[in-house]
Amino acid sequence: MAKKKLGGSTAAKAAKKAKAAERTTKKKVAKSKKVEEDEDSDDDLEGILEKLRVEWEEAHKVTEELADGPPSRRANATLTVCPNGSHLWCIGGEFFSEDGKAYFYSDVYRYSPDKDEWRRFISPTCPGPRSAHAVAASPAGGGKIFLFGSLFSSLHQNSFHHYRDFWCFDIQTHSWDRIDTKIRPSARSGHRMAIWKHFIVLFGGFYDPGITSAYLNDLWLFDLQEYKWRQIEFRETDLRPSPRSGFSFLSAPDGIVLHGGYCKEYAKGKRPVGVMLEDTWFLKMTLATPDSAPAKPSSDPLIVKWERRKRPSTAYAPTLRSGCTMTLWAAKNTGVLFGGVTDEDTGEETLESVFWNDLNGYQLAGKGKWVSMTLKRPKNKNKSGKKKNQVSKYDLEDHAGTDDDEDMETRFSVPYNTTGTPQALPVVEVSDQDDPLLTTPLPRYNAMLAVLRNTLYIYGGIYERGKREYTLDDFYSIQLDKMDRYTCLKESRIVIADDDDDSSSDDEDDEDEDEEDEEENDEMAQEIEAPAVEMDAEPLTEDVVAEPTTDEQVSAIFRLTSAALRLKATAFMGVSKERSPEEALSTPLPGETLAMFYARSRAYWAQKAHVSTENQGKQLRRDGFALAEEIYDTYKPILKEVEKILAEAGLDEQEMRAQAAGGVRTEQSRNRR
Repeated sequence: MAKKKLGGSTAAKAAKKAKAAERTTKKKVAKSKKVEEDEDSDDDLEGILEKLRVEWEEAHKVTEELADGPPSRRANATLTVCPNGSHLWCIGGEFFSEDGKAYFYSDVYRYSPDKDEWRRFISPTCPGPRSAHAVAASPAGGGKIFLFGSLFSSLHQNSFHHYRDFWCFDIQTHSWDRIDTKIRPSARSGHRMAIWKHFIVLFGGFYDPGITSAYLNDLWLFDLQEYKWRQIEFRETDLRPSPRSGFSFLSAPDGIVLHGGYCKEYAKGKRPVGVMLEDTWFLKMTLATPDSAPAKPSSDPLIVKWERRKRPSTAYAPTLRSGCTMTLWAAKNTGVLFGGVTDEDTGEETLESVFWNDLNGYQLAGKGKWVSMTLKRPKNKNKSGKKKNQVSKYDLEDHAGTDDDEDMETRFSVPYNTTGTPQALPVVEVSDQDDPLLTTPLPRYNAMLAVLRNTLYIYGGIYERGKREYTLDDFYSIQLDKMDRYTCLKESRIVIADDDDDSSSDDEDDEDEDEEDEEENDEMAQEIEAPAVEMDAEPLTEDVVAEPTTDEQVSAIFRLTSAALRLKATAFMGVSKERSPEEALSTPLPGETLAMFYARSRAYWAQKAHVSTENQGKQLRRDGFALAEEIYDTYKPILKEVEKILAEAGLDEQEMRAQAAGGVRTEQSRNRR
C-alpha cells in the first residue's frame, strides 16, 4: 500500500511539472509572437494608416446622385454660396403640410448655375433633421461650411427640440464631421452666424421648451485656428441689441451688420405678443496686428463693440416686417432683402397679415443706407410716333429727390393681405406683355436667398392665401446689376385653388355652425362646472357610502382621496411633455376649459367619432364633442389638483389660461420666428 501511495504521489508531481513546463513554453511562444507582431507593426505603419483611412471612408461614405430639380418643398433651410467655387449649397429645412404636419430634413443639395443642375449628397455621418439653423462658409482648407444648432419638432408639433451641436461640412469630400468642445453656445434656433477673418460670429436666437420662448442676445466667437468657442462678455452699461431671432447678420470688412428680427413680449396675466424689429446694429471688430500689439501682453488682441445705427431718412427703407431674408451681395458690399410678413395682432384670435415680395438694398459701408432695388423700365419699342404708355413711371432715377420717390417705390413693392390678393394701389398703365412686374415671385416669408457673383437666387418659403398655408418649391433668379426681370428657373408644383378667396363664404357657414355648437358646448360646460357636481376629491365609491359614517370617518376618507389625487396630479405633470401626439390631443391641459380643449382637438374627436358612428356634418361634430366632454370630465379632478399645485408655485389662473391658449397658436408663431 505504501508503494502504491508513493507511486501515485510521484506521478502527480510529474504531471504538475509537465503542465508547468507546457505553460512556460506557451508563454514564451506568445511573447515571441507578440514581439514579432510589434516588429511587423512598426515596419507596417503605412498599412495601419491605410486601414484607418478605409475605416474613416466607410463611416463617411457619401452617395452622390443627380436630382430631377430643386429640393422638395421647404422653408427655414439655408442657401449658401460656395466660398471656393461656383455653386450653391442647400441644407436642411422643414415642410409644413396643409393638414398641419411638420416634416424636417437633413439632406444636402448642390446647385450648379452653369449647368442648371441639382445634385444630392447623402452621408451616414451628418446632422439630424432640422430647420432654422445657422451656417457660415469659410474658404480655408478647400472650403468648409459650419453649422450650429436648429429646431426639430414632432409630426404634430406637440413637442420641440433645440440642437446645440456643431458640424463642419467639407466641400471637397462632401462629408460631415462633428466638432465637440466642452465650452459652446446653448441650444437654440433662429440664430445667425457670419464669418469675419478667422472667426465665426454667432448671435441671438431663441429656445422654446414648450411653454414660453426665451429669446437670446448673447455673442459667441469660434476661432477657426484654435477650434475653440468663447463667449464675449459685455458690461451692463454697454450698448447691445435686444434679444431676438430671425434677424439679418452680414459680414463687412470691419465687422458684422445686424438688422431687424422678431421676439415675443411676455407680461404677467397677458398673452404673449409678437414684436417685429427694424433696428440696425454694427458689431465693430478690431484685431491687433504684430505692429500694433497691445501694451499689456495679457490683454485680448480682439476688440468687439456694438454700435447702434440711426435709421436713415430715405424712402427706400422697407416697411416693418418679420420673416424676411437678407443675403450679402459681396461685389457691391450690399445686403439684399426679400419678402417677409407684417403682422398686426388685433385681438385674442385675430391676426391681420400683409405679405411682401419686394427687394430692398442696404449698403453696409459707412453709416449704412437703404437704396432702391426696383425693376427697371423696359426699353421703349414704340417707334410709330404714337402716344407713349406711362412706362416712365418705372424709372425711379428720373424722380430722384422728388416727393414721388416713396410712391414709385410702392408700385414695385406690392403687398398681399391675408386673402392673398394685392391691396388697392395705383395701377401702372403698361400694355406691354413683357412687363417685368409679371415676372415677380409670389409674396412669401422665410425664403432662402443667396447671391452668386451678381445673380440673386430665391428658393422656397411660405405663402399664405386666405386661411391656407403653402410651403413653396419654386426657384427664381435675377441679375442684380441689370434689375430688368426675374427668371423662373423652376415653377412651383403647388396647386393653389382659384376659389380660395371664395372659400370665405364657406368658412362663414362653418363658423355659423361652429357658433351654434359653441353655444351648445357652453351650456354643457356650464352644467359640468356647476357647483352641485364639482368635487375637490375623487367621488366616494358605493362601498364607502353603503353604511352611515361619522364625521371623523368622512374626514379621513377625504384626506386619503386628496392625498391620492395629489399623487395622480404630480404624475400627470411629470409625463405631460412626453406624451405621444395622439395622447397630447386627447388630454386636456391645466387651465384649459372644455371649449378650449375641444377647439384644440376638434379634428381628432371628429375622426374618433366617425370611426364608431360614420355620421357626417353637424351630427359628427356633436358626437366628437360628446367624446371630448367625457374625457374632460374624467380628467377634471386631476386638472383641478394640478391647477392648485401651479397656483402654489405662483402661477395665477390667467397665466394658466394663457399657456393653454398658447398651445393652440404654436404653429402660427413658429413660422413667424
